Amino acid sequence: MKLHNVRTHKSAEHLAREDQLAWKIAAVAVDDAALDDDVVEMIGNRIIDNAAVATASLSRRPVASARAQAITHPYAPGATIFGLSEARRFSPEWAAWANGVAVRELDFHDTFLAADYSHPGDNIPAILAVAQHCGLNGAALTRGIAVGYEIQVDLVKGICLHEHKIDHIAHLGPSAAAGIGAALGLPVETIYQAVQQALHVTTTTRQSRKGEISSWKAYAPAFAGKMAIEAVDRVMRGEGAPSPAWEGEDGFIAWLLGGPKAEYIVSLPEKGEPKRAILDTYTKEHSAEYQSQALIDLARRMGPKIGDLSKIESIVIHTSHHTHYVIGTGANDPQKMDPKASRETLDHSIMYIFAVALEDRGWHHERSYAPERANRPETVALWRKITTVEDPAWTKRYHSHDPAEKAFGGRVVVTLRDGTVIEDELAVADAHPLGAKPFRRGDYVNKFRTLAEGVVAPAEQDHFVATVERLTSLKPEELGQLNFQAEHPLPGTATARGIFDWNK
Repeated sequence: MKLHNVRTHKSAEHLAREDQLAWKIAAVAVDDAALDDDVVEMIGNRIIDNAAVATASLSRRPVASARAQAITHPYAPGATIFGLSEARRFSPEWAAWANGVAVRELDFHDTFLAADYSHPGDNIPAILAVAQHCGLNGAALTRGIAVGYEIQVDLVKGICLHEHKIDHIAHLGPSAAAGIGAALGLPVETIYQAVQQALHVTTTTRQSRKGEISSWKAYAPAFAGKMAIEAVDRVMRGEGAPSPAWEGEDGFIAWLLGGPKAEYIVSLPEKGEPKRAILDTYTKEHSAEYQSQALIDLARRMGPKIGDLSKIESIVIHTSHHTHYVIGTGANDPQKMDPKASRETLDHSIMYIFAVALEDRGWHHERSYAPERANRPETVALWRKITTVEDPAWTKRYHSHDPAEKAFGGRVVVTLRDGTVIEDELAVADAHPLGAKPFRRGDYVNKFRTLAEGVVAPAEQDHFVATVERLTSLKPEELGQLNFQAEHPLPGTATARGIFDWNK
């Protein structure tokens, strides 16, 4: 990996294109280094993972709304939409929109946390939609996904967005644009412009993940993927972009991040170097914010030791700065303690999550968030006994660049009314590559089959998994098979109640 210093340059300074971050990203995208076998295997795993969580969300209102919008844009050749027949094709940016919302809705797919945080699997819907529409083969799709993951992970390692209250989709737009460009085999100049356009139109604030969190949390990554497709399309037609996007005097760093004097170090693969960033990422066993994964597993482990939960006086979770201030009591969000809060808000309340996981000895993507579950008197009482504190040691581990040290868990101290103290800690989730039960291909397939039960017919499940197994050898006409049809009609496919149907 080569380290690149990225900072603001005044307009009077000449910053050559080749020295700009967007150009360097584009250069990585066009470098056709061979993909390692374990990278290809993991790309297949994440395609299965995305499909798994999408099946579980197909009937949820935000997904139905996105699908209702998308089906008003039929197109040929077009791309497929999860849950609908492979024969039905739609404009790729709208297919990416519908599929991206389905993938993200339950907060249940892969994650990467470093200087910032991300869900790199959000790259896949946009890259896949373009590959289907443009008649690419499996090898081109795989190459594009590898680039999307590489660029997103490298940006997340080098540039912190959340400290400036910028949402993390500002890293996703450029990575998806780079991945699309790589899949299409576009020249470096085209990808360079598309990456900058994508950054420019996908920079938003973190209010989407603060306070009363709405469905936009699921829509935001899909929006970034849709914008990335449109950015590539515009540039392929000869249009340019605000430049230099990161380093300009009135650019991203100067006004939205650290300011004119800030410097960032972004590491990118050198020419010919394999793109292996996907192997640094990790999926979720539980449908909840990633920082809660290890703590759900810890609650499951601590439950039998505690016994009667009504005897608890207090629970203190000692954890990282991020966990404390984003999903803990350090956020100072009263909504995180409100039984009537939205699913999206409960997903960002480690107090609620730990209480339910402790009571139920596990987690379920639907039942654990149900209003009747959140309003149980005993749950509310336990929930309000839980607080979080930042522990510098856990913050240090959270930000570590050493995979063996990096951790997202915490130490839990339970004090009973009689003064008994029960403590335990867990650094990484069981499903993490360094966890007790790291996810392998069979685990991803099992997750898909579990979540697809009653939604996708067994034969359709078999066909999808078999298609992924042949990923790099898929012919262009077979890419549409990286999809599945639901057993029953889906909401949002018959009557769309939006402006496109206003007069119907």
